Amino acid sequence: MKTTFKEIESLTITSDMASLILVESLIDDICQSQGVDEDNYGNILIAVTEAVNNAIQHGNANDTTKNVRLDVLFNEGEIQFKILDEGLGFDYKNLPDPTAPENIERENGRGIFLMEALSDKIEFNDKGNEVSLYFNLN
Repeated sequence: MKTTFKEIESLTITSDMASLILVESLIDDICQSQGVDEDNYGNILIAVTEAVNNAIQHGNANDTTKNVRLDVLFNEGEIQFKILDEGLGFDYKNLPDPTAPENIERENGRGIFLMEALSDKIEFNDKGNEVSLYFNLN
């Protein structure tokens, strides 16, 4: 049986890094209202802002005429953050390993690795322009 999540909040922002403050504020409000503990809060804050940052920079190429949508869904002890950009998407199945010796010195390429490490589950749509991050709150 597939778990059914109920949307509890939604936010659409322009692809401007200054908009991240709105995302952080939403995360604060959601975590407070859902009684999220400090450890989960930190993981959520870092992983979700990284996903939105990627959507702005890589998905929408910092094009302020394009938007990023953040949906927050909840189901008995689990919270889902769904981030959708208006970009072309990417091949999330073939990412270089950021821990490989040839990539250690690179300044980028760790965002998805970080999101995977901090969330309990990560999913992409087929196109690669939507990511869902799941966090167990129990």
